[in-house]
Amino acid sequence: MRLAFRALGGAAGVAWRESFPLGGRDVARWFPGHMAKGLKKMQSSLKLVDCIIEVHDARISFSGRNPLFQETLGLKPHVLVLNKMDLADLKEQQKIIQHLEGEGLKNVVFTNCLQDENVKQIIPTVTGLVGSSCRYHRGESLEYCAMVIGIPNVGKSSLINALRRQHLRKGKATRVGGEPGITRAVMSRIQVCERPLMFLLDTPGVLAPRIESVEMGLKLALCGTVLDHLVGEETLADYLLYTLNRHQLFGYVRHYGLGGACDDIASVLKQVAVRLGKTQKVT
Repeated sequence: MRLAFRALGGAAGVAWRESFPLGGRDVARWFPGHMAKGLKKMQSSLKLVDCIIEVHDARISFSGRNPLFQETLGLKPHVLVLNKMDLADLKEQQKIIQHLEGEGLKNVVFTNCLQDENVKQIIPTVTGLVGSSCRYHRGESLEYCAMVIGIPNVGKSSLINALRRQHLRKGKATRVGGEPGITRAVMSRIQVCERPLMFLLDTPGVLAPRIESVEMGLKLALCGTVLDHLVGEETLADYLLYTLNRHQLFGYVRHYGLGGACDDIASVLKQVAVRLGKTQKVT
């Protein structure tokens, strides 16, 4: 497949950019604070839950997870759900799992919540973890309750809705959307299963207080964790083009019917606009 895309690009001998200009970009402005209020609310709700389900984007398995989650919520059993697996390159899935296990994450599940792929693994994983851990004051409870956490727009609400479809044959309980910030507060308990009786708490996305680098910020932005205009739509498009060309992934040439691969974002956007009929007269 990659060889076919190379041919489509007509890119033999072309020297692509070796680096992306990162200077002068204010990452702090892209990510509005670390949402301390939401994190405090999660901490105060810990006594109500048996397990933490952290949802993250499978496209950036190693990037952008909020370290504060482990620091402040780490006392509870932890499941890492890598969602949007349908959008990720999973040829190295086993290496990803081994790397995460090396960081202490022993319970990793890849999912596609839009198609309910692998979603059925979640509840058995949670019940197994809770059953083998101390539940403290919840030891007498016959029900399970887990808190769903993660950075913005990774599919936390979509996971809850998928579990309800799978186990209760019911529709949406939480709003979802293709942009960050849909869930604004820690919600009341939502039932997702009857046998065993299980409830989940949906929570707002919480980013790390400090993004490690501008490049990590661009990766997070490309995955929709912040609104595009905060970074700049053309900046995001240019970084995506740079990344695709650098890895010789020229599928965009065929997708948009372009004449060939190109490393100039202004030229690519112009060709795409003409192809899609998105031009307008300027007087």
